[in-house]
Amino acid sequence: MPVFLSIDLGAGSGRVIAGVSDRETLRLEEIHRFENPGTDLPGGSYWNIVGLFRDIVEGLRRAVEKHGKDIVAIGLDTWGCDFGLFDAHGRLLGMPHQYRDARHEGMPAVMHAKMSEAEIYARTGVTTSFYNSSLHLLAEKRIDSPELAAADKLLFTPDLLAYWLCGVPAVERTIASTSQLLDAGTGDWAWEVIDALGLPRRIFGKIVSPGTVLGPIRDEVAREIGLAGIPVVASASHDTAAAVAGIPMEGDDALWLSSGTWSIMGLERKEPIRTPEAFAAGCCNELGAEGSVRFLKNISGLWLIQECRRQWALEGDSLSYAEMAALAEAAPAFSAFVDPDDPVFAAPGEMPRKIQEWCERTGQPVPSDKGTILRVATESLALKYRVVFENFCALSGRRFERLHAGGGGTQNVFLAQATANALGIEVVAGPVEATSCGNIIVQMMATGHVADLAAGRRLIRDSFEFQIYKPCDTEKWQLAYERFLALVMVHG
Repeated sequence: MPVFLSIDLGAGSGRVIAGVSDRETLRLEEIHRFENPGTDLPGGSYWNIVGLFRDIVEGLRRAVEKHGKDIVAIGLDTWGCDFGLFDAHGRLLGMPHQYRDARHEGMPAVMHAKMSEAEIYARTGVTTSFYNSSLHLLAEKRIDSPELAAADKLLFTPDLLAYWLCGVPAVERTIASTSQLLDAGTGDWAWEVIDALGLPRRIFGKIVSPGTVLGPIRDEVAREIGLAGIPVVASASHDTAAAVAGIPMEGDDALWLSSGTWSIMGLERKEPIRTPEAFAAGCCNELGAEGSVRFLKNISGLWLIQECRRQWALEGDSLSYAEMAALAEAAPAFSAFVDPDDPVFAAPGEMPRKIQEWCERTGQPVPSDKGTILRVATESLALKYRVVFENFCALSGRRFERLHAGGGGTQNVFLAQATANALGIEVVAGPVEATSCGNIIVQMMATGHVADLAAGRRLIRDSFEFQIYKPCDTEKWQLAYERFLALVMVHG
């Protein structure tokens, strides 16, 4: 049966997944999993991009070893915003920084002095956040970066890796839409913003749509993996775009949640919403598969819980996510809340202490044990979902009856049920591997194995199990929401 290879890279780990399909069902096989640790060096925080590429090639080698000539295509997706700069000879200029690198500090004020945030939003549909490519490029401009001065082209992380695989440099539209430098209406570069920031036009090259076949793998890659001629597809290269493509929604019931390190809640639309009200709510317009717009809000997701786990492991107490969820569920409910999106939580390190300090600073009971810390983080995340949900209802003029949730975070049953309770609506959870599913069905569309996105989603619906969570204890959660909302309004 045809096999499609999804290279799915997150900010902590990466996988090569094989999707095996007879056009009626889709089965996923994990071929290779590897770590993606960032590294702090004297010049900043960087990704080990060469190490990632080596792991990708190793995953492809293992896939060829197992599936051989049944492999039809390869597609990549990664986190958003980060990029590499290349010279005119195709050479990478320096190591790509992480989006949490401190060079973004102070850049919003510098950028908004050149063009107001409202003007930028009117053109790009994206609000200003520390991770935006616009801020990091502006930081390079401000220090007269030799890499930026010598750059001939900019490639975002999945574009960079696809270029190394097949030798074709192109910028895929969904990943470019995370940069705050793309016009959400036209799908082309927002040249007014680029010019206002003084960024060199020459580095912003050809943009391609998701599902574009870039070309076959390079001969050097083919020799390493043992098979030539596999086409590389510019899939929905932003992992959230892939995840949304992989969540089987239909009709107007298009409220979705991609749950992982970041939680992103959004609506799937045909046109962007760039109204003053959407801007005030901090909502962004990014682009998706089949010409869709992902009207969304980024929320700090499982980051708090993951960082608690990492900190405790450093202290000698290694807990599984299942153990952590059980500890949270056993702890007292609604003892305190935090705002998961407070900037104090953005940087890695000492997360349990940061949660305790936030509670103390806001006059709440301070959680003292692991279970209570985790419950505070989990309930606060579910209640932040409710804030975003209410904004979407107001901006769209409708009340949604169902939330479609996909991604690894849906395996946290306690959080999934808390989400249903907080929102007061049904949550349909699955597939867990929504990102790989979306990546693969875009490849299948590109190669003629499914007709369109709707057919791909039907394939996913027929192939995976889904969990349904019904809301309960809604009165208690409503009272908790009112407390949370008042707290965030005062201290947010």
